[in-house]
Amino acid sequence: MKLSYDQATDSLYIHLADRPSVNSDEVADGVVLDFDVNGALVGIDVQHASLKADIHSVVMSHLPLTNLQAA
Repeated sequence: MKLSYDQATDSLYIHLADRPSVNSDEVADGVVLDFDVNGALVGIDVQHASLKADIHSVVMSHLPLTNLQAA
């Protein structure tokens, strides 16, 4: 999983899988889910992210620590 934040557009993209999206669904104002060809969720796009979440802090917990690769 990878998080990408674009300060110029205040958008946060959460990459859940390294596959292209072929379909999207806006589930809330400014929140779009991206799906691959099989209908699996591959990403989440959050527009106006600083208004919807505390983007200045990322806390990770309870992560599986096996088979991690450096980005």
